[in-house]
Amino acid sequence: MLGIFVNGTLATAKFIGGILGNSYALIADAVESMTDIFSSFVVWRGLSVAIQPPDSNHPYGHGKAEPLAASFVSLTLLAAALGIAIQAVREILRPHLFPSPFTLWVLLAVAIIKESLFRFAFRVGNQTSSSAVRADAWHHRSDAITSAAAGIGIAIALWGGKGYESADDWAALFASGFIAWNGMRLLKPAVDELIHALPSEALQKEIAAIALSCNGVLAVEKVLARKTGFVYWVDMHLEVPKNMTVEEAHAI
Repeated sequence: MLGIFVNGTLATAKFIGGILGNSYALIADAVESMTDIFSSFVVWRGLSVAIQPPDSNHPYGHGKAEPLAASFVSLTLLAAALGIAIQAVREILRPHLFPSPFTLWVLLAVAIIKESLFRFAFRVGNQTSSSAVRADAWHHRSDAITSAAAGIGIAIALWGGKGYESADDWAALFASGFIAWNGMRLLKPAVDELIHALPSEALQKEIAAIALSCNGVLAVEKVLARKTGFVYWVDMHLEVPKNMTVEEAHAI
């Protein structure tokens, strides 16, 4: 909810500043913030569904709503990157006015606010092991970086003078590439979770170590795990003493 409120305020400020200041990079940044609002709402809704308990139609719970939301957020990043890149190329190919100096201050403020929001959201995502919240956090950081790139482009345009009017458009084009890279990077773990990919090797080793610490376990042959919501479902092939009962083995 904090992300939605901040993005709404910043998107409005950047869009107005971009129009008044003749800066497409700032307008592109505003568009990216608008996609952030939508993606944050999707994440919020996905988490609301994911925490619902199992029911008659969903005996395994609703946990897959969370990586589904993360996948959607990643795809919105890719769509935003494509749209910004297309419009940036159009702006480069046609002459336009120099951006106004005040747009630099707008972008500086935006970059600081969004980087702070990224750190807050990413910390929450790590604490809750939520791929959707981490994906949404990277939306904030991509916004901070695109703002910084736009600021550099505008500074070059103002410093270079005639012939450098499109510098901020080139900055927007560069920013679109970074946004697309982030979208692809965030999409993979979300898709892996949806198709039940194994967790990291480090986590598998940690699971095996916990199993080996149980009385009666001699060895762990195989660990099969998948994430279901906010926890992992684990099947293990264990070697146990021959005199152990089935009930004791199941308890382990």
